[in-house]
Amino acid sequence: MTDAPRRMPAARAGATPAGRRRLRRALASAAVDLFAANGYEATTVDEIAAAAGVGRRTFFRYFETKDDVLFANHDEIVAEMEAVFAAADPGRDPVEVACAAVGLVLDSYAADLDVSLKRFALTRAVPALRDKEVATVDRYQRVLARYLQARFEDRGDEAASLRAAVIAAAIAAANNHVLRRWLRSGGKGDIKTGAAEAFALVGDAFRPAGEDLATVVAVMTTATPLQQVVAEVRAALGADGDRPAS
Repeated sequence: MTDAPRRMPAARAGATPAGRRRLRRALASAAVDLFAANGYEATTVDEIAAAAGVGRRTFFRYFETKDDVLFANHDEIVAEMEAVFAAADPGRDPVEVACAAVGLVLDSYAADLDVSLKRFALTRAVPALRDKEVATVDRYQRVLARYLQARFEDRGDEAASLRAAVIAAAIAAANNHVLRRWLRSGGKGDIKTGAAEAFALVGDAFRPAGEDLATVVAVMTTATPLQQVVAEVRAALGADGDRPAS
């Protein structure tokens, strides 16, 4: 079994909010390295804690199980999304706001590519981690739906709950498509450009009432490049090809 380098502990690392964030991330980094080197099943909580320079009790103050440690920044991202919603201009299209908020998920993956790629490989190979990832995505989607429902209700939309659930699912699907394609490529390419195209497609599909609407049924394989999907849907909608994606 390969030994991971032991990280030096910081004095009272968890004494402040910033220190607690750093410690969560140190534990996540230690865990992903050990899982990748030694295997998920063979790695123990004690080994993860030791590699991060803390004790077992400290680990369990932050995470209930070793399944949780790979998604250490999940609560932070949810809090940041909710802050985006709270600060948003009420006159702004809520779908646009929701797309901007979920972009924080992509930012978090891009900020630590090495950990993101290792985590992606692990979630593909370990069912317990894949299930945890699905639960994480579901929570993001529910946060989006709550915001959208509140905005639609403010507008007197009688179908606010259903509309919010459908649009939140579409935003989550667009985000996941872009993220997984980017991770499969090894983090190559501009993830922000891919996200802008995907979210523009969602925006076109759910533009506010009063604008020109159309229904398009497109039959494509899952391997169809996103740029081609966007181009063909826009062409079917009669959208101006020179209009920039928003």
